[in-house]
Formats: sequence, C-alpha cells, structure tokens
Amino acid sequence: MGLAALVAATGPLDNRRTVAYESMPALFEQIDALLAEPAPREPDELARLERTLTDGYAHALSLEAEQLRLQRRMTELAGELHDGNQEQKTEELVQVSRRMAGARTELETLRATLIQLRTRVRTARR
Repeated sequence: MGLAALVAATGPLDNRRTVAYESMPALFEQIDALLAEPAPREPDELARLERTLTDGYAHALSLEAEQLRLQRRMTELAGELHDGNQEQKTEELVQVSRRMAGARTELETLRATLIQLRTRVRTARR
C-alpha cells in the first residue's frame, strides 16, 4: 500500500480532520520530488526545502493532535461501554482504534521522511 492509499484509508473522524489530511499525499509527493533533485545551490531552492520542511512539521503536529483526540474518545467510549447500546459503542471503539493505528503509522512515516529532508536542508546550508 502506497503512502497516498494509506492516508486515504483513514477517513475523517470529524470536521477537524480536513485540509491537513487531504494534503498529506501531496506533501509526501513534494518531499519525494525534493529529495530526488540534486542538492540546492540557489537561496530560493533552499527556501523551498525549508518551507516544505516547515509544512511537514505542521502536518506532524496535526497528526499528534489527532492522536490525542482519538485517545480521549477511546477513553470516553471505554468508560461508557456499560451504558446504552454496547454493540454500537464497541463498533465505534474498533473504528477509533483503527484510526489511531493509522494516525500512528502516518506520523511514523512522516517523521522518517522529514528526517531525510532535514538532513538535505542541513547539508545545503553548509
């Protein structure tokens, strides 16, 4: 499964998960393209690398926030399992757990990719 498919497979949980997650595949494509290019020689090329690195860090923060929201929801659901429709709450618990795993995988992949990009930026600054 490619990165774009991985990102797309973790559909939105709520309305807070929109722009940042829709642009993840584009971010990975942009980073991959920058890593495939020769080392930057011009200041504007370095600026583009740094801007993309900053965008990547912003996405990482969004993923971390999503994980916190999912963890909170999982805790709420676990505490409510004895109340109301147990089958429905159990199903939602399964969905939240899957989304947490997806967000964790996305974050790990993004961090590994950002390490490569950060190394490229540091090398270009020398």
